[in-house]
Amino acid sequence: MSWLNTHDVLKWLHILAMVYWLGGEWGVWNTSRYVTNPALSQEERGRHMETAYRIDILARTGIILLPLGLQMGYDLKAQPLGGPWIVGMWVFVGAWLALLFTAYHKRDTDTGLRLTRYDEGIRFVLIPLLVSVGVLSLLTGQPLTARWYAAKVTLYGLLLIIGLILRYIMRNWVGMFRTLAAIEAQERAEDPAAEGLSGPSTAGVATLTRTREALAAQRTAVEARMAREILTGRRIAYLYWAGIATVCFFGVTKPPL
Repeated sequence: MSWLNTHDVLKWLHILAMVYWLGGEWGVWNTSRYVTNPALSQEERGRHMETAYRIDILARTGIILLPLGLQMGYDLKAQPLGGPWIVGMWVFVGAWLALLFTAYHKRDTDTGLRLTRYDEGIRFVLIPLLVSVGVLSLLTGQPLTARWYAAKVTLYGLLLIIGLILRYIMRNWVGMFRTLAAIEAQERAEDPAAEGLSGPSTAGVATLTRTREALAAQRTAVEARMAREILTGRRIAYLYWAGIATVCFFGVTKPPL
């Protein structure tokens, strides 16, 4: 097919990756307001959290399809690494995707949380590598020979930092929801009616009151922490979206910086 070539297919996939990255982040941002709403029941909030994770996996996938940009950069002679380097990068990202989806499917377990930390660890390595190569290229013209490409790589690395912060907030949701569920279960267990007690003693009432007050204080503390973290996440999300849009702009227009 003379009308179809590899570069155009890569461009199409790159556009899809950016769409899912930006659109997925917007979906998670809107869903998060229900996840952190204490006026909703625990079950309802849990359903919204599940929705957020289902949306977020698309954004996470779009973020790490790094070989798309690298291969297109090689085609455009913007970066020098081709052939075996590109193949090796696709193999690496394939393994990374396997880790990502395994962590997603086990997200409610300790194993899932541990795998998520491994996923984050990869970003801790990539971020300084991408930013340093991008900045060096902006200053010297090497190894990335096109300044727009170097700027794009630098900004991409910086956006991964913001992404890590947002993923850290989402990872904390699991632990906080476990705590809230445990508090709710203990509140039910402390209910005299649940235990068939028709008339507890004065001492029993005092103990029960103190227990309920302690549980209420724990719940308030967890809800306050969740509210603080989600407020932080919402504020930096605006910067995140602007950065993603700028990466798209550099890739499409290739400005002569």
